[in-house]
Amino acid sequence: MKGFCETAVASKYSSKSSTDSTDRGSSSACSDSGSRDSKHNKASLWSNFFASAFSIFETHSESSITEKKEGHSRNNGWTEAVRKAVTSGSMRRIHERVLGSSRTGISSASDIWLLGVCYKVSQDDSSGDALINNGLGAFEQDFSSRILMTYRKGFEAIGDSKYTSDVNWGCMLRSSQMLVAQALLFHRLGRSWRRPLHKPLDEAYIEILYHFGDSETSTFSIHNLLRAGEAYDLAAGSWVGPYAMCRTWETLVRCRREATDLDDQPLPMAVYIVSGDEDGERGGAPVVCIEDASRHCLEFSRGQVDWTPILLLVPLVLGLEKVNPRYIPSLRATFTFPQSLGIMGGKPGVSTYIIGVQDEKALYLDPHEVQPVINIKRDDLEADTSSYHCNVIRHIPLDLIDPSLAIGFYCRDRDDFNDFCFRASKLADESNGAPLFTVTQTHSFPRPVNHSDALGDSGAVENDDSFSVLPMSDADGSAQEDDWQLL
Repeated sequence: MKGFCETAVASKYSSKSSTDSTDRGSSSACSDSGSRDSKHNKASLWSNFFASAFSIFETHSESSITEKKEGHSRNNGWTEAVRKAVTSGSMRRIHERVLGSSRTGISSASDIWLLGVCYKVSQDDSSGDALINNGLGAFEQDFSSRILMTYRKGFEAIGDSKYTSDVNWGCMLRSSQMLVAQALLFHRLGRSWRRPLHKPLDEAYIEILYHFGDSETSTFSIHNLLRAGEAYDLAAGSWVGPYAMCRTWETLVRCRREATDLDDQPLPMAVYIVSGDEDGERGGAPVVCIEDASRHCLEFSRGQVDWTPILLLVPLVLGLEKVNPRYIPSLRATFTFPQSLGIMGGKPGVSTYIIGVQDEKALYLDPHEVQPVINIKRDDLEADTSSYHCNVIRHIPLDLIDPSLAIGFYCRDRDDFNDFCFRASKLADESNGAPLFTVTQTHSFPRPVNHSDALGDSGAVENDDSFSVLPMSDADGSAQEDDWQLL
């Protein structure tokens, strides 16, 4: 993907909500790095070879459709064949499994925040806290346990189209699948769950993957998402923005809820799209209304209970062509929330799933690897799930991500939601007049803060030269108006 640096980094939860609450209570505790670096020296030569190979070809592997068409005539067959071989999923997995961790690009002087959990990787920290473990090793295990959704090829045709692959156009769909999959993981297995090393696998884990298969029978497949998003102009072969993607999930979940018994909901939580002035389509900081959240929970439970687990999706536009720097501290701070589900974002036409931050870098999972279709059976506890996980950590400077994005949060119960509201209100108060979103009890309709107001005299952002990162192009090679506003 143009503009992205990538780093190769190698990487059970049995109790339910009671243990999960303990996890969140201690999520701010950081983990120390250990002394395991020496075991990776044996593979350093091979690791350097693979890293060099990936760096040569990576800048071309995730280009937009237009760029590929224009550059096709310039690439000879031999170079293209080598590129595909070196950057293929199988070669990456060989790199990850055989060579292990090389840890290049991960700073040893600052903390890493990954979906609400802090990992302290400083080499000179002398804390003796009993809760502190090997920070970098724990981070690697956590990162590789997050569910990865990528381009797939060879699935059944989507609707009446002839598309049997989502290559070059389905990255936002895949990014959104990853975010919702993490919500299901947190709900069913808890935040401290880690990918098991031995089989049989967790039944709940397999059931989650089953729902994201690439066929109409899988509830949250790309096929069903496109059908649910027709009102927002979703169509096979077309790229979509974060706002339309959030509304599509709301539609799909509502339709499934109406057709399914309450005890058998594939997404057992309310969905709340947090929007602002004019439904969030023409600016204005979104407003989390506690009264609205309660109403969504009541509707989800069909009037049986006052509160249920809830998924909040917050679509935002934080600038014109780039994120206004005033929002970057708040964006970074959202990853410290125990309720954090990360960000659907990237660049126009090149969406990723951002799940962590370190200093000014955003760490993300990349959906742009093309893999053969795999549909896991609901009861197959011996399934090969390796294609749903990744040990390669990629990063991008926070000020280079696209200003059109969506943030996700998962709140397990009312207390968890109250904690989220407290943190969000505090963050808004400390935003110096540029909040990502605000919190209110009821609809008193004060004038919302418009994100365009926070641009000041100039919305421009200077390029950050602290990383060797090439700027990425839009899908058509030029700056565009924010996609979600048009949708």
